[in-house]
Amino acid sequence: MNLPNKITMVRILMIPVFIAVFYLNGIWDFAYGMAAIIFALAACTDFLDGYIARKYKLVTNLGKFLDPIADKVLVSTAMILLLTMKDALLGFLPFADAAYIALAVCVCVIMARELIISAFRQIAATRGLVLAAEKLGKYKTTFQDVSIFALLLSASLTSTAGEIVGYIGLGLFAVATVLTVWSGISYVVKNKQVLKDA
Repeated sequence: MNLPNKITMVRILMIPVFIAVFYLNGIWDFAYGMAAIIFALAACTDFLDGYIARKYKLVTNLGKFLDPIADKVLVSTAMILLLTMKDALLGFLPFADAAYIALAVCVCVIMARELIISAFRQIAATRGLVLAAEKLGKYKTTFQDVSIFALLLSASLTSTAGEIVGYIGLGLFAVATVLTVWSGISYVVKNKQVLKDA
């Protein structure tokens, strides 16, 4: 296993640590903030492993397969946890219930897209094809990561700062949802040969 793939494995191993710290909230006021930092560090490894793989020509089929899986598990875990913190996350909004429903819908849309693309990649694999991630997919990942970081962090900040960061996080999450759908459609269209005789 080369260095980029080892970095990807580190990202996967950071997920249970992220979850454990998140659930320390009841006994540690900055638990959400620390969880945000751990999430950010894990997310950064997504860019680091790809950079090293491309720069030093260490791209492998394992990396092409494992990297997006690690990213999906990390982001999906974070989004599910976000839905468990309604009051801490959206309590400052006068329309908190509506915002929570919108957030839940966005999470469902994002996760559905990831499942569909994973199935699409599986079909490709059965045909001997390994599909690498595209730039548009990297953009949506960036917006997802930054928005999740902002939302987690907002729950650990004082009222005014928390509200500002919370609004920013919600706005970025909305953009991330649009990019997620757009990139998914683009990915399938550009690799439509996979669906031939499927």
